[in-house]
Amino acid sequence: MANTFKVKSNAAMPTSAGTFLTLYTVPSSTTTVVLGLILANVHTASVTASVQLVSDTSDTETNQTTLLVKDVSIPIGSSLEVLSGSKVVLQTTDVLKIDCSVSAKIDASLSVMEIT
Repeated sequence: MANTFKVKSNAAMPTSAGTFLTLYTVPSSTTTVVLGLILANVHTASVTASVQLVSDTSDTETNQTTLLVKDVSIPIGSSLEVLSGSKVVLQTTDVLKIDCSVSAKIDASLSVMEIT
C-alpha cells in the first residue's frame, strides 16, 4: 500500500450560490484520509459556507449524503478550518462539495492522504 499526500485547491467557489461544487472525488481503488480543509472568504462582506460529503459506498450500513458544516459564517478576510484536528475517511467514489451564499467567493484548500 502506498500513501500519497496531496493538496486539492479551488479558487472562487462555487460557480453558482446555492449549488454545491465538487472539490474532490476519491479515485478508484483508493481510500482517502482528509487531513484538513480550509475555506477562505475572498468577498468584501461576510459569507456563509457549507461542506457536503456525498457517499454512496456500501458496507454493512448505507452511506448517505451528509453535511460536515452547514451555513457557517466566515467574516470578511477570514478563513475557517473545517475539520479542526479531526480526520474524515473517504472511500472510492466519495465526494466533497462546497457551497457558499455568494457565488465565487470561497477559496478552498484540502489536504489529503490517499492510500492505494
